[in-house]
Amino acid sequence: MTPVYVALGAALGAPLRYLVAHYLDGGLSGGTVLVNVVGSFLLGLATGLGLGGTAAAFVGTGFCGALTTYSAFAVQTFDHGVRRGVVIVLMTIPPALLACSAGYSLGS
Repeated sequence: MTPVYVALGAALGAPLRYLVAHYLDGGLSGGTVLVNVVGSFLLGLATGLGLGGTAAAFVGTGFCGALTTYSAFAVQTFDHGVRRGVVIVLMTIPPALLACSAGYSLGS
């Protein structure tokens, strides 16, 4: 039954990621940055709340897994070249780590 919860979560997360990236990606990949930071916060929150089993499968693996995107982050970072790529990395990784930590703290 767990794969069904993963699929249901992904069915919500993937279209949301597409829409955010479609409308907000531009000069510095704002949509990709946003979904990665928000997804990190939500995963931290779910972990802090102690979600397990089907809830963790739905929220963590399904929704957050489909909402966030490492592949687009990597490709866009590379495509923008060294200088702009470094900016994208700095706009993504530190805020995502802070967001995850904040979500975890809020949930625990």
